[in-house]
Order: sequence, then C-alpha cells, then structure tokens
Amino acid sequence: MSLSRRAAAEFVGTFWLVFGGCGSAVLAAAFPSLGIGFLGVSLAFGLTVLTMAYAIGHVSGCHLNPAVSIGLVVGKRFPASDLLPYVIAQVAGAITAAAVLYVIASGKAGFDRSGGFASNGYGMHSPGGYSLEACLVAEVVLTFMFLMIILGATDRRAPQGFAPIAIGLALTLIHLIGIPVTNTSVNPARSTGPALFVGGWAIEQLWLFWLAPIVGAAIAGIVYPIVAAEPKLEPAAAKKAAGAR
Repeated sequence: MSLSRRAAAEFVGTFWLVFGGCGSAVLAAAFPSLGIGFLGVSLAFGLTVLTMAYAIGHVSGCHLNPAVSIGLVVGKRFPASDLLPYVIAQVAGAITAAAVLYVIASGKAGFDRSGGFASNGYGMHSPGGYSLEACLVAEVVLTFMFLMIILGATDRRAPQGFAPIAIGLALTLIHLIGIPVTNTSVNPARSTGPALFVGGWAIEQLWLFWLAPIVGAAIAGIVYPIVAAEPKLEPAAAKKAAGAR
C-alpha cells in the first residue's frame, strides 16, 4: 500500500475519531434531560477507534494519533521514514473534523466556543480543576498504558482479530478516568483540532497535550519490548524447534 493511501486513511480515521468523540462531547454530553454524560462520551471515543480499526487497520494500521505513531516507531513496529506524513495527515484530519463540528454546533442559538468546545486543559481549564502537575502525570500514564495495550494487542503472539476491541475498550476506560482531569487527550491531534477554534487559553495550554502523550508513548515503546521479549532458546532447543517447523 502506498504511503499516500495510508496517509489518506489516517486522515479519514482521525477525522472520525475527533468528529465522533469531540462531537459527542459538544453536541450530546449535556443535551437537555437526555445527555449522554461522561460515560457516553467515553464510549463514543472508544467506538470511533474500534470501528476505524476494522475499517482501515488493514490499510494504515489505524494509528489516528501522533503519539501512537511515535510510540510504534520507538517500539520498532513502524518505520521512522513514514512518521511525518502520518502525523501531518492525523493533524489535518483532526482540524477538518473540528471545523465541521464547529459549523454544526454554531447552528444552534447560544453556542459559545469559549465554553471549551471539547478542548483539553489544566488548572482552571481542567474540568475538575486539577493542577498542571496532576494533568501532566495523568496524560503520561494514560498514554503509556494505551500504547502498552496497543503493542500487546497487536503482537503477533496475541489472539488474532481481537485487537480493535481491546484498543477501543482501552480508550473508553482511559476517558472514564481522564475526562475529569484534562478532558482526556492522550492524542496531540485530537487536542489540536478543537484548540484552534477556541484559541486563547486552549492554544496556550496545547503544549502539554503534545508533550505528555508523546513522552508516555515513547516510554511504552521502550518498556513493552523489554517486558514482552520472547525467551531465548538454548541451542539444542532452538534446533529442535526449527526441526519441528
């Protein structure tokens, strides 16, 4: 598959993640009397990844996230030469989704993007008022665990065909934990799209939601191969195994 086609798939997939996940937060989370709340938004993010993993996983690997791509590079699962086109496609998809969402959301009287527009934040812009340090730790740890699950679920030794389910449920759980803290990023592209339409504080705080997910993903890319390394066979055992094949 050509790099341009894989990048196009990443654009579409990241568009769906941001439109579906952030769209549920902006349009449906607090809908009068029938709002889906934190649980619904968390599930929406998980479903976007699960559905796209089945739709484009065989095309691009369905990263949908610069931090995921970087973690896979560090873990030697993805070529560094393809990283920049993937990141550009992911960010472009996120911005396009945020633009479409803005057009829809602004069609209702009283819409005010300064209310957050699903942006991520810390301090006074954290949904729960969590400090910069708390938000930094949360984003690093949550992204680390997300990459550990991705690396494990897509390991050739893992049960085949179930990776999208594990990864989608992982992202759901991550949002259940992280929405009160940072509104949950673990994805620099997802953070960038809405932030560009909010401006001001959202742009000023965006650095954290690039730095922390990338750090967490890179650590996972280092740790997983160590934790999950296949045991080395003794020469006699290796020869026997080779003969059995």
